[in-house]
Amino acid sequence: MNLDDMILVSVDDHVIEPPDMFVGRLPKKYEEDAPQLVHRDDGTDVWKFRDTVIPNAALNAIAGRPKEEYGLEPQGLDEIRPGCYDVHERVKDMNAGGLLAQMNFPSFPGFAGRLFVTEDVDFSLALVRAYNDWHVEGWCAAYPGRFIPMTIPVIWDAQLCAAEVRRNAARGVHSLTFSENPAVMGMPSFHDEFWNPLWEALCDTNTVLSIHIGSSGRIAVPAVDSPPDVMITLQPMNIVSAAADLLWSRVLKDFPGLRIALSEGGTGWIPYFLERADRTFETHATWTMQDFGGRKPSEVFREHFLTCFITDSLGVGLRHEIGIDNITWECDYPHSDSAWPTAPEGLWADFQKWNVPADEINKITYENAMRWYSFDPFAHIRKEDATVGALRRAAEGHDISVQPRSHQIVQPQDKLEQFRQRARAAVAGATTGR
Repeated sequence: MNLDDMILVSVDDHVIEPPDMFVGRLPKKYEEDAPQLVHRDDGTDVWKFRDTVIPNAALNAIAGRPKEEYGLEPQGLDEIRPGCYDVHERVKDMNAGGLLAQMNFPSFPGFAGRLFVTEDVDFSLALVRAYNDWHVEGWCAAYPGRFIPMTIPVIWDAQLCAAEVRRNAARGVHSLTFSENPAVMGMPSFHDEFWNPLWEALCDTNTVLSIHIGSSGRIAVPAVDSPPDVMITLQPMNIVSAAADLLWSRVLKDFPGLRIALSEGGTGWIPYFLERADRTFETHATWTMQDFGGRKPSEVFREHFLTCFITDSLGVGLRHEIGIDNITWECDYPHSDSAWPTAPEGLWADFQKWNVPADEINKITYENAMRWYSFDPFAHIRKEDATVGALRRAAEGHDISVQPRSHQIVQPQDKLEQFRQRARAAVAGATTGR
């Protein structure tokens, strides 16, 4: 096996939603109140929904751009690669990067669809359904076999959320994006029976609960004057908390068919996490009254949790301590952690470093993703046409050069000030419970 023979299915990428996504998908009485993409005098494009304005931060769409353009400043659609928001250009970028398929998390509504929560339940539900219809029918269906479909939740109502899961599962959707900590959002915690209808629907439909880092809206910023490097380094920490909260919860005991993906959480931390969980159980189960039916927490973890990594050489080396059937790969296009379009080269180098055999490479790069998400790209694409080498040959002539795209370069000191303003708002929100 060599680099060109790999088949890559990424379980975490992102879409910058196009301006026409709601057209024809909402009841007429709601059309005028739908979120709108607004072009501002400063050249930026922002989504506006009632009093909320959501800019597209530069770090969210840096594919093919120089590092000087990284930052939190808002951008216009004409400052980012068309592949961020145009599905036809996205597939060309996927081919150039050697990617057979992606699963695309949302951007402006938030990972858990929090933006669509309003005082009008019918309007809110219409927005969620319209978004999901666009994603499944407009984005994924445009290129069968190239996208793992995933829908957003009806986060405010577990019964309605369960019904939406069942509606979408009937058309082949087996992934639901969700909050890593609903309690932070003012919702009942994972431990509350409020969510039982949702857990039941996920089990019945073989749908994975895909929990993305940052999906609670909380960012790990120890202090308002912490450097931005601290936030970026700590980004996976919320997902570690979610893993512990769910592993020890009654949810996995009451719903043994539930499966959870720790999206963009990395893998290198997991062996210690499992060692610590097993030690905690051995030491404290007598008084905490934990009972896993004769199994260790680490065994239960491997039954229920899917992990993934972008670049994680240590995790590749420790793959058997994690669970070779529990690891998947992600590209994270078009975010700043992504190595597109040379991600296959970095991944292959790690496989070579740790002498990973071909059967284990296949599990990590596509087989585990197919199995966990009930996804079969080969029903639409021949396997010989799905490899890194074949896809790149199909993309010959597609421009993947790094090019400056920003209308103006924001100076580093101004980027830092923008970060500090965001950090102050985040810390204030955590303090006041918002």
